[in-house]
Amino acid sequence: MKKQKTTSKSSLRPRVLVLHGPNLNLLGTREPQHYGSMTLEDINLTLARRAEIAEVDLESFQTNHEGALIERIHAAKKQEVRYIIINPAAWTHTSVAVRDALMAVSIPFIEVHLSNIYAREAFRHHSFFSDLAVGVISGLGHQGYQLALEYLLNKLNTD
Repeated sequence: MKKQKTTSKSSLRPRVLVLHGPNLNLLGTREPQHYGSMTLEDINLTLARRAEIAEVDLESFQTNHEGALIERIHAAKKQEVRYIIINPAAWTHTSVAVRDALMAVSIPFIEVHLSNIYAREAFRHHSFFSDLAVGVISGLGHQGYQLALEYLLNKLNTD
């Protein structure tokens, strides 16, 4: 499990949680034709810099263990996380348990996929999360995370 967090200047700052599912720790070397050459650390750093400018606390969390992701989602509610950006990776197509965790905490989220899941194998076309998500970004590489964060920053400014 890897966790990165921006430092908070105030506990009153809104919180955004970025969740990365299995095998995303291998970004940069894993199937670059689908996932690009940017590492997960690079993606997290880019998001953290943007969040700091916007005065938002942002934490990134990656795990290859479904139970750890579920526990992190549960903890987000107690930590008053306002929004979640999630790339469930392979769990997109398999995990009712992660879906139930997101439903249980009722934190609005954006589903992000680096590759276009609809242009790949047929089993990747179904998501257990899309119908619950505020929005879905698929196929725009690492920029999908940035677009999701920008959308949420705009929401925070209008809430």
